[in-house]
Amino acid sequence: MKLKHLVEAQQFNKELLFSLFLDADEIRKKFKDFSSDLKGKVIATLFYEPSTRTRLSFESAMLKLGGNVLSTENAKEFSSAIKGESLQDSIRVVSAYADCIVMRHYEEGSAKIASEVSKVPIINAGDGKGQHPTQALLDLYTIYREFGKIDGLKIALVGDLSSGRTVRSLCYLLGKFSNIEVIFVSPDNLKIRSDIKEYLTRHHVKFMEESDLNKILPKIDVIYMTRIQKERISAEDYEKAKGKFVISSENINLLREHSRILHPLPHVEEINLPVEIENDDLRVAYFRQAENGLYVRMALLRHLLS
Repeated sequence: MKLKHLVEAQQFNKELLFSLFLDADEIRKKFKDFSSDLKGKVIATLFYEPSTRTRLSFESAMLKLGGNVLSTENAKEFSSAIKGESLQDSIRVVSAYADCIVMRHYEEGSAKIASEVSKVPIINAGDGKGQHPTQALLDLYTIYREFGKIDGLKIALVGDLSSGRTVRSLCYLLGKFSNIEVIFVSPDNLKIRSDIKEYLTRHHVKFMEESDLNKILPKIDVIYMTRIQKERISAEDYEKAKGKFVISSENINLLREHSRILHPLPHVEEINLPVEIENDDLRVAYFRQAENGLYVRMALLRHLLS
């Protein structure tokens, strides 16, 4: 299977996922062997919303593969968009300058629109409340590395499940595996949307909704925390939801020894752990998760551009 664009997580099948995971493992072990794979290639990172990990990891991935980077950190204000240029026209122009465009946009569906006019691969690096497929890819890769498997795990998804594109994309990937159980933990006003429930039902994934975080902590393998998306919801919804579900030094030990805490980052009040626990407790996996993003994005760029 060869991708032309990566717009949504549903495009991955299991064969491609594990092929990328194996490639990422090889890159991790033999870094220098891949250092000229994309020599002469150029990616453009076109970001209409703020980003740290996603943008820098893609740029680092390309540079470490021997390629080059054109970067627009705040395209909403510092590109021709401010003059009223359409997204389609911007993509037509940038695709003439680069071999691949990594794009983050504030409107759901923007990556699909870009893919319809681009002459080069589009990678969706987040489109509003829509999807973030490469985050889901690194999330699943992290789970695979931490557990040696994906099938048969019980996974809690916690926080703003209505606005969180990372959770949506991860659910689409979890639906490809067997004996997965998903527990949704969210404020009443930010529950997972019905399309994800319908998708999981069609793919025979068991799921339930729970309001008591501490009740489920002793029962799960993975807890995937997310922040409340203040920038995507009303002030009223934010006030109702903030600080409702928190992993702290008081409840972390309800988790089993083999369990892992993931987070797409940045984390704010939903994780309140002292530095020594974040550094030394193996259950805290979110910094390893962020590092994994480099290797799996290197593998993805090789897949699209080699």
